Amino acid sequence: MAGIAALLLFSAAVLAQAAQPVAAPSPAGLPPAAVQAIEAAVSATMSAQRIPGLSVSVAKGTEIRWSSGYGQADLENAVPATAETVYRLASVSKPITAVAAMQLVEQGKLDLDAPVQKYVPSFPAKPWPVTTRALLGHLAGIRHYAEGEFGSTRHYGSLMEALELFQNDPLVHEPGTKYRYSTYGYTLLGAVLEAAAGTPFADQLRKAVFEPAGMTGTRVDDVFEIIPRRAQGYQRGPGGALQNSGLADTSYKIPGGGLCGTAPDLARFAIALVNGTLVRPETRRRMFASQRTRDGRRTGYGLGWAVGIGPRGRREVFHRGDQQRVTNLLYMQPARGLGIALFANLEGSASPLFALARRIADIVDR
Repeated sequence: MAGIAALLLFSAAVLAQAAQPVAAPSPAGLPPAAVQAIEAAVSATMSAQRIPGLSVSVAKGTEIRWSSGYGQADLENAVPATAETVYRLASVSKPITAVAAMQLVEQGKLDLDAPVQKYVPSFPAKPWPVTTRALLGHLAGIRHYAEGEFGSTRHYGSLMEALELFQNDPLVHEPGTKYRYSTYGYTLLGAVLEAAAGTPFADQLRKAVFEPAGMTGTRVDDVFEIIPRRAQGYQRGPGGALQNSGLADTSYKIPGGGLCGTAPDLARFAIALVNGTLVRPETRRRMFASQRTRDGRRTGYGLGWAVGIGPRGRREVFHRGDQQRVTNLLYMQPARGLGIALFANLEGSASPLFALARRIADIVDR
């Protein structure tokens, strides 16, 4: 009991310091009053949710306007969170993969409406055709996690090997008839992109997305590699006490949840997407348009992005991520050229981070 009490006291002391930024860049890109208001909102969220560490980056127009880190990236070793702390991207990997897919469409190398067997002939035929467009919009009927799979610690050597997890399972619905979120659908999508591009998926992302966007800290989240500045992660245990996150090897879902990177890198990704560096404006508009089921219902999800209307009637485009070690969000208001990247090393904080992103967007708009 004494050990538990000491741990709780230590965690409380760390969280009490969360309002203090660590190694924050010069806030010259935003007015001092805006920075103060953002930091107050960050502090309030971290305190209310007991988030150990949080990193944030704000992009407006063609540049990053402000980035910083708060609290602790590693409680056990007292490592501060900074703007350059590396976190798992979790499902924010999906819009990155979607951009790589649409680049191949622009190059004439990928047909969104062809059956996936055109590119991955070993994928078993189903009663109905499965297309890349359906995979991108979670309309393909590929299943999501089964019991015990989310915390898998098995290391997969390739995307083709990872397909073995689900490729022989039946579709959960006829493609196009329902929206059903599926990370495994993006694993299959990654295999399609490898074949269409003729290059390994990780190399494709590096050359076509990371390098053009200036995302120097983004990469595959390999559990065996030494990745400098990588954050530890936490979950709430019994009674709300912080605990280390469970183990997980994300090699089975790299395209949909197996990358890692920094908040400024996600902000650079948002900039490169909006300014036309990564895809053409008409392609971006297609990605940001809600898909529809066959009977005409909007799904609220485009090609790799969740879409909606937020406060003041402003259009929002975003993606959330939540897995072992992290909760994160890339939030955009494209019409304003605004992008906000948030990472917290506490699982289960998606709603508070979304509310924080909207609050930051309002502050930047003053």
